[in-house]
Amino acid sequence: MTGDLFADELPLAGERMSLGPQSVVLRGFALTFIDELWPRLQQVLTQAPFRHMVTPGGQTMSVPLTNCGPLGWTSSRAGYRYRSDDPDSGLPWPAMPAVFMRLATEAAAAAGFAGFAPDACLINRYRPGSRLTLHQDRNERDFSQPIVSVSLGVSAVFLWGGLQRAGGTQRMALFHGDVAVWGGVDRMRYHGIAPIREGSHALTGSERINFTFRKAG
Repeated sequence: MTGDLFADELPLAGERMSLGPQSVVLRGFALTFIDELWPRLQQVLTQAPFRHMVTPGGQTMSVPLTNCGPLGWTSSRAGYRYRSDDPDSGLPWPAMPAVFMRLATEAAAAAGFAGFAPDACLINRYRPGSRLTLHQDRNERDFSQPIVSVSLGVSAVFLWGGLQRAGGTQRMALFHGDVAVWGGVDRMRYHGIAPIREGSHALTGSERINFTFRKAG
């Protein structure tokens, strides 16, 4: 599965790479949405810019984030939680653009999770050297709903673990336009992102942008 994670020849759009019984990477699934997705992202960022939040332990998170949709994931000394307002502005998070919702629901359906209707979209910005340690997505109320994760820009290595933090991980390259979907028996698997390598992409420069869609409420 791993091989040369960043081979010169990119995987073909439309390929399905299995991670587990109910988890898959849909190669290039988001590519047909990009022309509409990207300007809508810029509108979201105008209303709610990226920011570095603080962990419950008081550390500044290395990967800046923002949100759109009825609920947004936040971190502070008070803990991790979803809230309907942007803590920086006190205003509601920007509405989730229709193209975001369409991409999330279609990707989920393609992975076997029909009827997915996310109410939260967490947006992360990765720069060279930044990473995301192994974690579970466990602040949501309904674990029967899948997670849909969209990659844009420079490539990344997705770390896919088990139901316990200890143990080995699979390593899967994620390229521009790839969408990872996991749920069911794989919903609580640990996952993360290895440190981002130096690179360049025509759309995002040296950055990787990641959208994570969830049903939080």
